[in-house]
Amino acid sequence: MARPNQGDHVPWVLCLVVSLAVASAAEAQVAARSPRIGYAYPAGGRQGATFQVKLGGQFLDGACNVYVSGTGVHATVVEHTKPMTPQQANKLREQLMELQQRRASALGGARGLGKRAAQATSKGPAKPAQKPSQAATWTAEDAKLLAEIRQKLATFVRRPMNPTIAETVVLQVTMAPDAEPGQRELRLGAQLGLTSPIALCVGELPEFKEKEAAGGPAAAAAKKKAAVKPKVGAKGKAGVKPPSAPVQTVTNITLPATVNGQILPGEADRFRFTGRKGQRVVVAASARQLIPYLPDAVPGWFQATLALFDAKGNELAYDDDYRFDPDPVLYYEIPADGQYVIEIKDAIYRGREDFLYRITVGELPRVTSIFPLGGRSGEKTTVELSGWNLPVNKLVVDGKENGPGVHELSVRKEQWTSNRVPFAVDTLPECLEQEPNNEPRRAQRVTLPVIVNGRIDQPGDCDVFRFEGRAGSQIVAEVYARRLGSPLDSFLKLTDATGRQLAANDDHEDKGAGLETHHADSWLSATLPADGTYYLHLTDAQRKGGPEYAYRLRVSPPRPDFELRVVPSSINARAGGNVPITVYALRRDGFSGEITLGLKDAPSGFALGGSLVPAGQDNVKLTLRVPTTSQKDPFTLHLEGRATLQGREVSHPAVPAEDMMQAFAYRHLVPAKELRVAVAGRPAPKVQLVRLLSKPPVRIPAGGTARVQVAVPARATAGQLRLELSDPPEGIAIKSTSPSSDGMEIVLESDAAKVKPGMKGNLIVTAFMRRPGAPGKVKPAAAQRAVPVATLPAVPFEIVAP
Repeated sequence: MARPNQGDHVPWVLCLVVSLAVASAAEAQVAARSPRIGYAYPAGGRQGATFQVKLGGQFLDGACNVYVSGTGVHATVVEHTKPMTPQQANKLREQLMELQQRRASALGGARGLGKRAAQATSKGPAKPAQKPSQAATWTAEDAKLLAEIRQKLATFVRRPMNPTIAETVVLQVTMAPDAEPGQRELRLGAQLGLTSPIALCVGELPEFKEKEAAGGPAAAAAKKKAAVKPKVGAKGKAGVKPPSAPVQTVTNITLPATVNGQILPGEADRFRFTGRKGQRVVVAASARQLIPYLPDAVPGWFQATLALFDAKGNELAYDDDYRFDPDPVLYYEIPADGQYVIEIKDAIYRGREDFLYRITVGELPRVTSIFPLGGRSGEKTTVELSGWNLPVNKLVVDGKENGPGVHELSVRKEQWTSNRVPFAVDTLPECLEQEPNNEPRRAQRVTLPVIVNGRIDQPGDCDVFRFEGRAGSQIVAEVYARRLGSPLDSFLKLTDATGRQLAANDDHEDKGAGLETHHADSWLSATLPADGTYYLHLTDAQRKGGPEYAYRLRVSPPRPDFELRVVPSSINARAGGNVPITVYALRRDGFSGEITLGLKDAPSGFALGGSLVPAGQDNVKLTLRVPTTSQKDPFTLHLEGRATLQGREVSHPAVPAEDMMQAFAYRHLVPAKELRVAVAGRPAPKVQLVRLLSKPPVRIPAGGTARVQVAVPARATAGQLRLELSDPPEGIAIKSTSPSSDGMEIVLESDAAKVKPGMKGNLIVTAFMRRPGAPGKVKPAAAQRAVPVATLPAVPFEIVAP
């Protein structure tokens, strides 16, 4: 794009300041104050229902549009409420005082009139009354306003305890009768952009909400203040003392049902139902499933507990998790007709508005385990089902319908659908484990490559497999169990024919399993030292076992591959601008090659900058350029990555994800269903503020410097423009910037102790314009406010030898 001529400099800079000041300031606010939703309550509703949902979040001004993934769910914004500022509270107090004084004056005047009337009756004519213009009046509207102000001031908090969920937005949600059941993603369109997604569920059962505490919201607020605040600690079980007087509410429900609620500090919610003798009741809570990670709570989520009581208050069943899943599930056969109560609370009596839950309860189908955990692509697999209230105990899965990957299975009993369980599909040959095989002399012989479907079917069991290997060949052994819903905590080791251990592994982290906090599946790789027989030993690290302790053991030569995650899943950008995003490469079986990134079927105007994940690196920052015109609704984009694997080109989608923090420290890539991009603001100016002139990649000597030429408006170089690197790789920085004949020159430097030759990546450069003070009040350059006005397309770099 051509630069403006000399005569265009002044108006162009004026246009920049005027047209970009609002848009770019808004862009800066989006970066620093991204709108977010912390919770949605209730977190779902029934097919065919219309109901209200309250969202708690931050920076939600101008909330006007609602976007729900999938079809059949429609929502509109009803109202937005923000906590009062101290200034607003002070104004209300002043208004309250004026109203109180007027009421006192009016009531005093009325008493005076009554006194004078009495005097006129006993002593003759009274003194003349005040003129109407001088008399204070008090109306029903005044009384109503006084009550409203008092109510608002009663809820005022100078410093909200949880500002990230202090704002609320109320939605009107309508679910079509044929809306697909399951968990959706809800995003809100606000003034500062698109929020990150929050879960909203479409259910099949009648819905109930917890009964509000007596006295309404004010009583709930008082209860929250009075509740005991437990010490922050790990998940509570036995030995945790409840508050001296835990608050309980009881709501009557009829089965089957889905119940919704929120837990405040020290609270326990109870739901009463009538049970029949012989009824096989399933009670399943969703809490962590709705909000996977809380950044400021330990262990990082609402740790719900479930208990079932009879009419006399006797505890019949209790659970604080289900196997390795933090969300508890109860199974109970009702012993006699009568009243029963379900109780839910936090394990250590914490609580706040985002400690929310959904509980399904009734004689509902529930799959607890399957075997095998997967099957071969293109073939039919008979799957055994275990659980409660199931219509069948076997299911035939046709591998022709699903390609390689992890899919979901469920069954339906009458009008109710069971929970969904994962089922893996692969292309390798498969076999079943055969007992007895618990020691090398009885080891089961397998031929590589193979996937073995087996079970650690009793505590202390060990499954051993033998195979023939050749010297110098590399093998990989990998367990899929925990990632497929099995409670197995695998331990895997490889030995030679003499029993000498060659490799072993307990837990192998899979960053693609964003909801796992204990990566309990094993993975090992080894180069075989000689021709001969080798043994793989598989057991449970905690010496547990049972029919549900199933696994898939893949033994094969390395199968290099990769997955991709793109963060964030909600992107906000100014029209015509560039916005930074991050792509993570999850490499498999030693794959270290470069991955080329691209947009798939993207609308016109979108483009990637720096679209390459360098060889050997696990992530890269790049930029997404958006169209030059704003759009009312966000776009849905699809990214993909291409790489050459063992001589063939392979393409994989980049799964959108949220980079979530758990308990102040740990980070997880939690997959999302959609990648949404909101484009807003005024169109970009015809001439870009800055653009790269140097030919990429920029080569920076290790321990040295490199010069980069950037085109900028001529008048902007005189102390007005500042260029900064956004979150650069460690060891790379801007040493200096200076005017040049083409605009500006950036001198990049590298620290030889922190970078090595061959290192590659992208640099994200942001341009800031100093905003001068008001007319007549000239501020020194150092005191002028810097406003970000543009982000360059990602600048590829490479570290080279000095």
